[in-house]
Amino acid sequence: MTMASDRREDWKPAFNPWLIAVVVTLAAFMEILDTTIVNVALPHIAGSLSASNDEATWALTSYLVANGIVLTISGWLSDLFGRKRYFIICIVMFTVCSFLCGIAQSLPQIIIFRLMQGFFGGGLQPSQQSIILDTFPPAKRGAAFGVTAIATIVAPVLGPTLGGYITDQVSWRWIFFLNVPVGLIATFFVSVLVEDPPWEQNRKSRGIDYIGLSLITLGLGCLQIMMDRGEDADWFHSGFICLMALLAFLGIAGAVGWLLIAKKPIVDLSVFKDRNFSGGCLMIAAMGSILYASAVLIPQFAQTVLMYTATWAGLVLSPGGIVVIILIPIVGRVMTKVPTRYIIASGFTIMAFALMYSSMLVPDIDFKTLVFMRTFQTAGLAFLFVPISTTTYMTLPRELNGDGAALFAMFRNVFGSIGISLSTAQITQRSQVHQSYLSQWASPFHQPYQALVARYEQALRAMGRAGSSAHDAAVGHVYQVFRTQAAVLAYADVFFYCAMIAFAVVPFCFLLSSKTGGMRAGGGH
Repeated sequence: MTMASDRREDWKPAFNPWLIAVVVTLAAFMEILDTTIVNVALPHIAGSLSASNDEATWALTSYLVANGIVLTISGWLSDLFGRKRYFIICIVMFTVCSFLCGIAQSLPQIIIFRLMQGFFGGGLQPSQQSIILDTFPPAKRGAAFGVTAIATIVAPVLGPTLGGYITDQVSWRWIFFLNVPVGLIATFFVSVLVEDPPWEQNRKSRGIDYIGLSLITLGLGCLQIMMDRGEDADWFHSGFICLMALLAFLGIAGAVGWLLIAKKPIVDLSVFKDRNFSGGCLMIAAMGSILYASAVLIPQFAQTVLMYTATWAGLVLSPGGIVVIILIPIVGRVMTKVPTRYIIASGFTIMAFALMYSSMLVPDIDFKTLVFMRTFQTAGLAFLFVPISTTTYMTLPRELNGDGAALFAMFRNVFGSIGISLSTAQITQRSQVHQSYLSQWASPFHQPYQALVARYEQALRAMGRAGSSAHDAAVGHVYQVFRTQAAVLAYADVFFYCAMIAFAVVPFCFLLSSKTGGMRAGGGH
């Protein structure tokens, strides 16, 4: 081993590594929370800014577009500015943009500020993960990623609950103002505690790869717009969505081709030569799509079918977050004894069975059962994030940590967006399919239908309704029951599809390294 390698191995942070992990995770938690906290407040934002709900969703789209692009190139930006300096710039500007979102007086203002917020927020997750990778030796990374998991898994779960409560009790503007004190605290402690290790301080900038940057911006930007706006625009029946799909394909395919031949690429794709890293990206993409889709489906079902308030719909998710926090330390201990690929396979299996159970929805389901369904789902997530993260970087050379962390975060977030878009599109499609199927039974010639209408009509007459109006009201009530049944069946179908995806990923888990999470990587450095 060379003297330079010895110095790398001997370097230790000046402050307690766990304190550093908590501080950098605080910044990432703030950013991940913002990806879901705004969702439940959109109708309120639209109303107060005199915009339609459709127009207001651009506040989400603009954030996701900027975020997805910057996630990918954050390794290059870290090299350009220096990792610690870039991380602090991101925290400060994310905090400033959050304040500007809170004081926005028009829809164009909030869209621009959300775009800026996404741009600076995109650098927080990869930088946080890269700092943790360098702060902890490989043997302790599993436990360190347990801290990260609280931000990555609990924040999307907590977002709708917190967003609903703040919106109902105070104002949607406080969703953004909440970031200001958190951002100030994070900025202070990061500036004091975090330091760049010697190999980061001596790293030279790769220069500006204009072609790679342009193709990544085009490809990921158009992909995010397509996924976020597709449902409202009726997908490929819209010329705009078809154009976005074409540009996304050309941009991503062109970017991959260019990055493979460029002398100084903006993102180093050689990370994918590492089998564990490639497998880890596949695992985190599957986990991200299921995590974000299921985090949207349950509260959406509660609000649209069961007529829960935003706060109560969010509360369905909260116990699941608590279960994750309890399970993560236990999983960390198991990782020192059991090969990570078995733990990851167990996590996807648990999640698959949980989603199968969730597909047994009924129209009169109670709050406790919904909470149990979501808690069962998140129990599986606790067995996934830390083992996947640990395995992904187990054999990756240290000098590739920056690009690796950027691509890893990009896979999770982009596939999370894809999961949300596909699941909500499937709800609409499957509702129409079930309505079409059920409508053949809503006929005067079908005896159970006639009996149901007669029962409702009799009840309404007993309440004092006149004959003809009682009949019309009874038919209307049956139609509402019919629509509810179709919606419940649609949600059940989508949960079943998610379960099939989780089951399908299980065999791929065994392609990962057989080492335990507590073991030292052989070729990592």
